[in-house]
Amino acid sequence: MQRRLINGLDYLGIQQADIRYQLTPTELIEEALLNGEGTLADSGALAVDTGKFTGRSPKDRFVVADEVTNDSVWWGDINIKFKPELFDQLLQKMVAHLHGKKVYVRDAFACADPSYKTTIRVITETAYQNLFSNNLFLRYAAEEEIPASEWTIIAIPSFKANPSEDGTRQENFSILNFSKKMILIGGTGYTGEIKKGIFSVLNFVLPELKNTLSMHCSANVGEAGDTAIFFGLSGTGKTTLSADPSRGLIGDDEHGWSEDSVFNFEGGCYAKCVDLTAEKEPEIFNAIKFGALLENINYFEGTRTVDFSNIEKTENTRVAYPINYIKNAIEPSIAGSPKNIFFLTADAFGVLPPISKLNAGQAMFHFISGYTAKVAGTEAGVTEPQVTFSACFGKAFLPLHPTKYAALLGKKMHENNVNVWLVNTGWSGGAYGTGQRMKLAYTRAMITAALKGELDGVEFEHHPVFGLAMPKTCPNVPSEILNPRLTWGDMQQYDDKANELANAFIENFKQFQEFATEEMLSAMPKVKEISF
Repeated sequence: MQRRLINGLDYLGIQQADIRYQLTPTELIEEALLNGEGTLADSGALAVDTGKFTGRSPKDRFVVADEVTNDSVWWGDINIKFKPELFDQLLQKMVAHLHGKKVYVRDAFACADPSYKTTIRVITETAYQNLFSNNLFLRYAAEEEIPASEWTIIAIPSFKANPSEDGTRQENFSILNFSKKMILIGGTGYTGEIKKGIFSVLNFVLPELKNTLSMHCSANVGEAGDTAIFFGLSGTGKTTLSADPSRGLIGDDEHGWSEDSVFNFEGGCYAKCVDLTAEKEPEIFNAIKFGALLENINYFEGTRTVDFSNIEKTENTRVAYPINYIKNAIEPSIAGSPKNIFFLTADAFGVLPPISKLNAGQAMFHFISGYTAKVAGTEAGVTEPQVTFSACFGKAFLPLHPTKYAALLGKKMHENNVNVWLVNTGWSGGAYGTGQRMKLAYTRAMITAALKGELDGVEFEHHPVFGLAMPKTCPNVPSEILNPRLTWGDMQQYDDKANELANAFIENFKQFQEFATEEMLSAMPKVKEISF
């Protein structure tokens, strides 16, 4: 069925362009190959290079400052102010750049819950960007009437800004305009800018106007209809632990929590590929087939077989595919309010318990903190863990102050009687280099026990520094690992490290303290001499 382009592109001033509207994935792949944008891997996936940028450029992300945003946006190094008149100037330049050129146009939408449906028009210079938009956003059915879109994204990799004229930092940019409901992306072919632009939009609109918590998380649902949410920064196990074959996948990255539902913002997945194998991540590996989009990978020499261990171009190799490429994905991607929420952290200091239960104040505090610890590279045989904090587990995409999201989380916890668990997938028995990484089998057993309610009746003890409630027993997990202090050979060293980590939390939280509630502040760690 040939789609008709509603309203044309006249509202933008785009004229005499060769418009390719709502092409199928097959047609887009053909176009990409004809345009020389990429090649077909032997799996059938389209493989492209995104050019100079193989990841997002946070310092080149701007928000137009006007009457809609001036008093509500969390301004700073995450949300950088941009003048409305400079936005208009850039828009006109980009429109002129498309004059007489081939243009790919796609109408799609975000939010699987119809009550929050956000319609989107994506105008791209390349076919592969349009394929990405098809895969990541929600798709209209063939027989469905397509409405006029609320938001417009224009993405032109070959268009480069003139910083001295256009107000940008350099040639590339991503600019959100909440008044005109437009996103301009130029100078970069990295498709993640498209996806995260809309995520930022929803992070502004839903909490402010809809009393809906927007979340950077994965989510799944059990046969009994019990929804679980998984937050976690890179390396904490979010994708691995939420990919449970016995539970339906709601989504892997971006969700909303409304009055009575958890729903996926997206219609697909944008997964990392580095060191991917069929054994480690069978769901993702098997999703790399015709219709999927691979970015910045390398082939084994003389073949079209992807070498997922090759990171010569970037460690951020990616694949984008529709969510129905995952066998246990549910469609529509929506379920009830959560019963359990998991904050995943890979604590390389070996301080935090393998699992602990949080009250509402602690949940808000740890949500704002968004902690994990990354292991630094080796230099002269020395490795040291690095503390990493990212507010709400997605600081880079938050237009509002983090305390607003945290307050909404606390409100929903109280209203829905939700269990929130902090799960340490990192080290035990010592810090990185001395202790051991928590066994995945134990972490899975702890999460399973929490999901089944098997921790509801057990005895808990409280961590004296972080105040976390630690279960004394857990099915299929040795009791001796549940209290992290008891796993260290030298308990004084543990006490010192616990205080060190607590101080890092306290120092990080100072930037949020002015707007934090008493309930949030009550969860601050207590640095002190420890005695059991």
